[in-house]
Amino acid sequence: MSFFSKMKSLWDKPSNSSLESGSSQPQAQEAALSVPIDERRKKPRLNAVAGSKILIIDDSKTVCSMLEKMLQQNKYVTSSAYSAEEGLVKAQADRPDLIFLDIVLPEMDGFAALRAFRKNPETENIPIMMMSGNDQATEIFYASRIGADDFLKKPFSRYELFFRIEKLLDDERRLVRKQ
Repeated sequence: MSFFSKMKSLWDKPSNSSLESGSSQPQAQEAALSVPIDERRKKPRLNAVAGSKILIIDDSKTVCSMLEKMLQQNKYVTSSAYSAEEGLVKAQADRPDLIFLDIVLPEMDGFAALRAFRKNPETENIPIMMMSGNDQATEIFYASRIGADDFLKKPFSRYELFFRIEKLLDDERRLVRKQ
């Protein structure tokens, strides 16, 4: 099996991170994620407005590439940063509608970057989805306590990715913080 086939199989496996995200509706999330594939495909997906800008901050070029591909297929405009410092600069310049932020990054980690985003008046209202392959529940709890809007446990499925994006949409399908 090739490297990309293995990576694809990891992305396609469902994960239980929705249950660990600290959401106030774990049963509804569990039910939504346990819906059989045939039923999920019948329900139309709500996407954000076409052209919504999404910034991916992850030191793994593979993760950035796979996320970009999935998001671009749904008409999102994506950019990537491979360090928190680069991500802070790009967010300030480009003003994305959503940021995916890995927790484990070189030099400045995702928690420090999240605090910096929330302290900056120009980026404080951008929804931020933290990501990590680390199973420690303290990271999930800590991420939610300092202003993350949601959490994705790596590897995550395409369905889970878009399910979480859909939770951040307002009535006009714009990405917004749920404060």
